[in-house]
Amino acid sequence: MSDPAGQPIAPEERLIAAIAALIAEPCDHPVRHAAVGAASPIPAAACMLRQHEGHAMRLSLLQSRRANPFTEGGRELFDLAGQGRIDLFFLGGGQIDGAANINLVGTGTYPQVEARFPGSFGSAYMYFAVPRTILFREEHSRRVLVEKVDFISAPGTSPANVWRRGTPQALVTGRCVFDFVASRARFVLRSLHPGVSAADIVRETGFGFDIPADVPVTPEPTPAQLALLRGPVRAAMEVNYPDFCGRVWGRRAA
Repeated sequence: MSDPAGQPIAPEERLIAAIAALIAEPCDHPVRHAAVGAASPIPAAACMLRQHEGHAMRLSLLQSRRANPFTEGGRELFDLAGQGRIDLFFLGGGQIDGAANINLVGTGTYPQVEARFPGSFGSAYMYFAVPRTILFREEHSRRVLVEKVDFISAPGTSPANVWRRGTPQALVTGRCVFDFVASRARFVLRSLHPGVSAADIVRETGFGFDIPADVPVTPEPTPAQLALLRGPVRAAMEVNYPDFCGRVWGRRAA
């Protein structure tokens, strides 16, 4: 599909718009401050899109000197999260299972790890301390979305006697959007990206999930959103994510 000007809508633009819609959803914890990790250009763009749409929210890009208020690395980030002053964070994983557990360690049976992932760092702490977490992974396959993760870097739910401020809100992939129902520790198919069927999701997902009788298509970004993405959002993204901008929107003329 393409926008009114005839420029094709990039898959990344659809994902950005889908995440922006999740950020805008009414919630007990409105997003006043979102933090985005170093390797998350799509969630970063979604937050910037919401800002340009008029949502009064602060965005901390953790790898950016300009947009990162933290001068002492993770310590200040964790302190702010512990105080309840970060409302939204994004997490992914080498593996994600149906209970929203994520694996950033590796695959295999300890101590014989077959593949190594980047490591957990503060994922478990942020998962507990931040009210809203959106899980994000472009690859949608049984290799990533597994029945049970090999290692739990961060659990999606916790027993009732364990303090926890937040739970996962949703999982966005390159094929669909899932809502997460924390009381049941289970995903529910929310929408299908254009050209994807529910049967495709069943085939490519390693865990069980609920499928409503009517599953809508993930909305396309509006012309106004595309104008923002290709204009001011792209300009802001260029500083920290130049390769992503070049891939999605093309290189700017010298």
